[in-house]
Formats: sequence, structure tokens, C-alpha cells
Amino acid sequence: MPSLSELVRSHTDLTADDQAWLQLLMADWQIIADLSFADLVLWLPDREGRGFWAAGQMRPTTAPTAYVDDIVGTFVPAGRRPLLDAAWHQQRLVREGDPEWRDDVPVRVETIPVRHDGRVIAVVARSTNLLGVRTPSRLELSYLQSAADLTQMIALGHFPAPGQRSDHADTPRVGDGFVRVDREGHVVYASPNAQSVFTRLGFSADLSDTRLVDVTRELVPPRRRPDEETFSAVLGGRVHRDLEFATEGVAIIARCIPLRPSGERIGALVLVRDVTDLRRRDRELITKDATIREIHHRVKNNLQTVAALLRLQARRIDNAEAKGALEEAVRRVGSIAIVHETLSQAVEEDVEFDEIADRLCQMVTEVSATAGPVRVRRTGSFGRLPSETATALAMVITEILQNAVEHGYPQVEADGGATEDSPAPVVDGHISLTVRPLGGRLRVTIDDDGRGLPEGFDLDGSTNLGLSIVRTLVESELGGALEMGRRPDGDGPGTRVVVDVPVD
Repeated sequence: MPSLSELVRSHTDLTADDQAWLQLLMADWQIIADLSFADLVLWLPDREGRGFWAAGQMRPTTAPTAYVDDIVGTFVPAGRRPLLDAAWHQQRLVREGDPEWRDDVPVRVETIPVRHDGRVIAVVARSTNLLGVRTPSRLELSYLQSAADLTQMIALGHFPAPGQRSDHADTPRVGDGFVRVDREGHVVYASPNAQSVFTRLGFSADLSDTRLVDVTRELVPPRRRPDEETFSAVLGGRVHRDLEFATEGVAIIARCIPLRPSGERIGALVLVRDVTDLRRRDRELITKDATIREIHHRVKNNLQTVAALLRLQARRIDNAEAKGALEEAVRRVGSIAIVHETLSQAVEEDVEFDEIADRLCQMVTEVSATAGPVRVRRTGSFGRLPSETATALAMVITEILQNAVEHGYPQVEADGGATEDSPAPVVDGHISLTVRPLGGRLRVTIDDDGRGLPEGFDLDGSTNLGLSIVRTLVESELGGALEMGRRPDGDGPGTRVVVDVPVD
């Protein structure tokens, strides 16, 4: 289905300002469809004058639809729909004509010119399914009168209000609570749902003939409402905007649309919605997020405590092999702690992994005991990863980098001399970590320019603990694949490790 911008660009001469005006109209026209008990279709004039393109469609939530199918993107030649042509050329609302029949349903059609900056830029067709029409109640008459005022405002260029959009994602709809006020802000009519909203606030009498802003002011304490000027302007029917206020136990959003069918304000439509349960759930989510972040923070602290205890224990051990095993354990615990530290600072359970990867690279090289410096350079971005994936991948990268540093480059003993198998120190070493997203998967390639793998190396038969951890995490935890072999390019032998994991 083509978008409004695509249709404007492909088939019309409308300007960017015209398009922005139409987008404002479509942002608010659910209200008009519900008040009218009718479907709305936005028709754009073809640049060559051949007819009209359907650029938007809105069905009512208060009545049966007049359109079974979606018609956005369809073209109507000039002369096919006389009411469209009349509204466009005569620049007026057109209500004449007999009902149309669509799928054995009688439909009454009216057309409304959309005016912007003094000229008509489009036409809105309002189609009412006559099978849903019955003897109107006072509520329905109030709806229809308000719809008539708003359509007249569209034809005069007074609706939508320039630059105004809903301030709340939970903005009220017609069915939530409908209040019509006169020019002085007195309630002309309040729907049963609107009456129920104010009953929850503590007002048990009939709203009719009361001044809405005065009633609300008595019910809502000053500290639970915005500034007095905004409060009075919205509930008095003078400005087009949303407003949220609350008592100790009830939260309400009110939306005001001033009515100016002839240019002068005659009153306003005020929609109200009880959002108490929504705000309670919002508070629960905020509390839950804060609790989760606090848990991650405490886990990080506990892991750092464990690492510190292992480090103290390693210092008291003379056996080199045992000492090395404890130092490896410290490093593994530290890599998990980095993930939890990042999660403790994040709002969501997904984390930006680039920062974690860079810290892991720095941690491995800082604690290495190589004869010369080893530098790690990252290319590409991991993006955001779920916390479960981030924790496992952090362990994998740490182990691979540590193996590359420990087994690929000459090591220095505690006394500062080179080890027997590598008596000659090297100047420096380079490890590259390359990240490539590939259609729902993440391919991580780690290349080093070290001494390379020993002759006859077999990944499946390796008993190295670090590699065993990597294989388990990659294949079982992450559901990915691990490859390990000689680096295919470069002057030295080197080693390449490839980790391929799904990230969707």
C-alpha cells in the first residue's frame, strides 16, 4: 500500500507544506470519522487533471464501515464520482445526490474540500453506511453536530490546528468521553462515559450547565495539575491541545478542540479519558526497570568481589599452574561483570555491545604477560544485543583473545625474562576483531599475527579449557558455529577464529 508521501510525489503537484497539512489532518481524522459514524477517504488531485488518487482511509469505531476493502492507492477518473469533482471545482461541501450502493449496502456520500493557505489542495469523501442509521439519540445528535462543525472548519482551512498534534500517546477518543462546551466553557452535553470519568474524580452531579473548568478545579488539587493558564485554556475550550491532571487515585487526560465552523469560536469539543490503570502500569514498569538495573548492579559487585577473592588466593599460591588457573578464572568472572555493569546503566535489557567488546580487548591486553605490546583493533559494529547473547559472547571473545595473546606471542616470566621456548622478545603484536552483520546473523572474525597453531592441531580433539568453554558457549548457548585455522593472508603464520551466531 503506497504512503501519502509516495502518492504526493508520484501523482500530484502538492508542496511539502501541503503534505504536512494533510498529515496533520490524517493524524486527527479518527475523531471526525467517529463523530460522523462514517468512513473518510482522502482524495488527491492528479497533477494532469485526470482524476483523483485515494491517499488515506479511516473507518469509524462507532458505526459499520461503508468500505469492505482498502482503497488507498486507487485512482478515480474525472467524471466517475461527480461529488468529488463538484467539491474540487466549486470549493464547497457537497451533500447532494442519491445514496450509492456498494456490496448491497446503501451509502450516503458527502465531499469536503480541504483548504490550506487559501486554496483547496484535496477532497475528503465521507461515506455513511445507511444500514447502521437509526433514530438518533441526544448523544448521536451531539456527535453529528460536532462532526458538521469540524468538516466546515476543514473546508475553511481552520482544521487541523497549525502545528498541533496530540501530546500524549494515550490521547482520548470519542468513545472514551465526549463533552461539548459553549463559548463560555459551560457544558452543553456530556456523554455517559464522560460523566463516569468525572464521577471517578468525585463529581456525582450532572455535568450539564456546569462550567467544566470550575468543576475540575474543585476536584483536582493544584499540585496535581499544570499551570493555571493552561488548565483554564484547555478545559475552557480555548486552545487545541492535550492536558493531563490527577487526584490522589485517578489520572485523566483531556483533549480540547475549539470549534470555529464560521471563523469565530462557538465552543469546543473536549474528550476525556481515564488513564488511571495505564499510569499504574507505567509506574510498575518503571519500578521493575529500576529493580532489574539494581539487580545487575549487585551482580556486578558480587562478581567483582569474587574476582578479588580469587586474585588474593592466586597471590598466596606458589604453584605456577594453579596460579595461572586462578588468574584465568579472574579474567572470566571479570568479562561477565563488564556485561552486568553495562546492563545496570541501561534502560532496556538490550545493550550496545561495542563498548563491552572494546573494554574486553583492553582488559585482555592490559593483563597480558607478552614480551612486547599486543594491540587489538575492532572493525565494524555489533549493535544492540540481548543481555543473554551479550553475556555469552563476552565470554567467547575474552577466551579467544586470551588464547591469541597467551599462545600466539612470546611470554615473559615473573622475573622479567623471556620463556625458554621464546627467548627473543618481539617488538609488538596485532590482533584484529572484525564484525559483520549478515542477514540476521553476526559474523565475528579474530585474526592475529602470532606464531600460529601447532602442527596437527584439531579443534574437535583439543583439551584446552578455554577452547572447550568457547565451543560450548558458541554451539550450545548461542546456537552458532565456530571455525579455527591458519590466517589466510599476511606474512606471518597467524591464526584466524570465526564465530557465526544468530542475533534475531
